[in-house]
Amino acid sequence: MSTEIGKKAPSFKAPTDGGGEISLNKLKGQKVILYFYPKDDTPGCTKEACGFRDALPDFSAIDTTVIGVSKDTVAKHDKFKAKYELPFTLAADEDGSLCEAYGTWVEKSMYGRKYMGIERATFLIDEKGVLRQEWRKVKVKGHVDEVLAAAQAL
Repeated sequence: MSTEIGKKAPSFKAPTDGGGEISLNKLKGQKVILYFYPKDDTPGCTKEACGFRDALPDFSAIDTTVIGVSKDTVAKHDKFKAKYELPFTLAADEDGSLCEAYGTWVEKSMYGRKYMGIERATFLIDEKGVLRQEWRKVKVKGHVDEVLAAAQAL
C-alpha cells in the first residue's frame, strides 16, 4: 500500500498507550497529524515528541489531533509518555502494518550497514480522511512548526 496526496489516507486501527485503541475512522471530523518515529526515548525522537508536546495547544486550537507511531510496545509508550509528559496519543505498531500502509518501513544505512527501520515521516490528514500533505525523511529541527503551518492553512 502507499500514500497519495489528495486520496484517502490508509485506514488503520492500533493499540495505544494507556491500553486504548485508535482508528482513523474514529477521528473523522478533525485533522490528524500522524507522525512516525524510529524509537521511544532516543535523542531525535524525544526532541520531536517534545516539539509536538509544546505545540499541542496550537494544534488543539485548530481541532487537530496528533498521534505518534513507532513499533515500540504499549508499555514502552507508557514510560515514554510519563517521562516527557506527552499529552497526545502514541500508537504501538508492533506488527508493522501501519508502517507498511504508510510506506515508512524502509531500508536504512548507518556506517555502511544496511537494516530495516522506520523512516521519520509525518502525514497531514484532513477532516474527511484525505491525505493533504506528507513529509518524508524528516529532519527534526523546525519540523513541528512546518507541520503546524500546513495544518493551519487547511
